[in-house]
Amino acid sequence: MAITTSINYPRDYLPLPLQDGYGLKPVSPLLRTPMVSGRARQRRRYTSTPTEASVSWLFTDTQAQVFEAWYRDAINDGASWFNMPLKTPVGTRDYVCRVLDIYEGPTLTGGRYWRYSASLELWERPLPPPGWGNYPELLAGSSIIDIAINREWPKA
Repeated sequence: MAITTSINYPRDYLPLPLQDGYGLKPVSPLLRTPMVSGRARQRRRYTSTPTEASVSWLFTDTQAQVFEAWYRDAINDGASWFNMPLKTPVGTRDYVCRVLDIYEGPTLTGGRYWRYSASLELWERPLPPPGWGNYPELLAGSSIIDIAINREWPKA
């Protein structure tokens, strides 16, 4: 089940997270049961698991005000899910996420910018659509296929 939300990160007023320190950590979908033989039985418990993302931003004074007011009012101090554009291995697109706990900051950096950081919970792992893992050659060559289709495909 895909979750949807009508709350959006104010991308017209705030920058995307910094690349410095940005990372994704998927939650394990596996359940492991130790057996008497010393081995373990391992199986998939879930097909949809969340991913944690460590993010940070540098804001001007005005952007910091926008961020803190949006955080308080639009996402209920971090309790609500929202759409946010994030860069992942499958590209930059909107992901449904929420803040795991209160952000850290503001910390004055360089005398004119405010640094904020937070951990986000993405509703799903950022992956290609189901079934594509059976065709690694198509994923590996997807950029060539995309270029060929967009250059050579006749316009309607």
